[in-house]
Amino acid sequence: REPSRRLVGKPRVIVTRHLLPSVETRMSELYDVTLNPSDHILSRDELIAAMQQCDVLVPTVTDRIDGAMIEAAGDRIGLIASFGAGTDHIDIAAAWRKRIIVTNTPGVFTEDTADTAMALILTGPRRFAEGIATLRQGEWPGWGPSFMLGHRIGGKQLGILGMGRIGQAVAHRARAFGLDIVYHNRHRQPEAVENMLGARYEPELDRLLAESDILTVHCPATPETRHLLDARRIGL
Repeated sequence: REPSRRLVGKPRVIVTRHLLPSVETRMSELYDVTLNPSDHILSRDELIAAMQQCDVLVPTVTDRIDGAMIEAAGDRIGLIASFGAGTDHIDIAAAWRKRIIVTNTPGVFTEDTADTAMALILTGPRRFAEGIATLRQGEWPGWGPSFMLGHRIGGKQLGILGMGRIGQAVAHRARAFGLDIVYHNRHRQPEAVENMLGARYEPELDRLLAESDILTVHCPATPETRHLLDARRIGL
């Protein structure tokens, strides 16, 4: 085993995108940091150059860092601290071979993503987007008993594909709106979680799709899940 890296002085940190001012101010106090105030997207060559010059790279989920880039990084870099929950944009195996630690921020966007999903679940059946467009275009005729009718979601079945942190947070919100919650997941959740969320497990994805009025998808984008919802399943 090689000896651990030792840093002398402040770590050299390069941040690939513009972050909140308070975060950048604090990073400037703690580290020898290079920021990206223009927020331009770094090219592949710029990312390689950054990894050759820093101890710590702070990329985001839109920065693709493959094995060849990691190999070209040299021996100085010891940490890739990714801004975001996912790590599929980074070749983790290559980083492991290079003894580079990779960190992410799991859970930090769970509530925000669930809020957005719930807003979309309401927007479709209630035709909110259409109503706003009608107003902005100056075409609103005034209230009428049959104009712009939508659908109530109470009593409808919500199918949740992927019952991890975000899926559970959506289920928690959906229950308050009276939706019947059925989920499909690689592994069934503990009975206590199902009882807390009022959720029923469906082991067959095709049956979940055929029976659900609304589907919300919260599984990771991986080669295994690519085109999981193909034309046949959408037809269900």
